[in-house]
Amino acid sequence: MYPLLLSMPGGTEWIFILIAILLLFGGKKIPELMRGIGKGIREFNNARNNIKSEIDEGMKEGDREASK
Repeated sequence: MYPLLLSMPGGTEWIFILIAILLLFGGKKIPELMRGIGKGIREFNNARNNIKSEIDEGMKEGDREASK
């Protein structure tokens, strides 16, 4: 329907978004916000890697049992 409405923001839009974030959170809160986002991403990646390793181990055990 409206493919232009779903596109990624360009350079000018990003500048407006960053200014809005600065106005909403202030200069002192932004590093704290980024630290929180970083911790959340790190925890997500750790959980994803743990799940992937558990799945891989389960598949290896299944292959060992199938080959016996």
